[in-house]
Amino acid sequence: MVKQIWLNLPVKDVAKSKAFFSAIGFTFNQQNETSTMACMFVGDNNFVVMLFEENQLQGYIQNKITDTRESSEMMISLDAQSKQEVDDFAQTVRDAGGLVFAEPAESQGWLYGCAFADLDGHRWNILYMDNDKKPK
Repeated sequence: MVKQIWLNLPVKDVAKSKAFFSAIGFTFNQQNETSTMACMFVGDNNFVVMLFEENQLQGYIQNKITDTRESSEMMISLDAQSKQEVDDFAQTVRDAGGLVFAEPAESQGWLYGCAFADLDGHRWNILYMDNDKKPK
């Protein structure tokens, strides 16, 4: 049965995307890399996100790539261990050239997070969940 899952993201320029994601703290498996794709690790369990240049990924999926200036297909969520980590991450994203489109803020009395877009417009958020304040 299935033992692993990974996410494939279309990007315009693999080198620029790799520089952005490196700047915000993600690492890469250079053994699984070409000029048109990169293998990125996210989190403690090394969740794999493959960055493919748009033309290559479009050939695989045999469907049109979503224009992220007009719509989003999904939001990718990251966990944080504290409010300070959310605040620091938002600044790191800005410094790396990403767009923080939802500033760090509290939500529902127990969530604290922000949302950002990477260089290709993919939507991400990072959340700290204070389970002691979570409604029962």
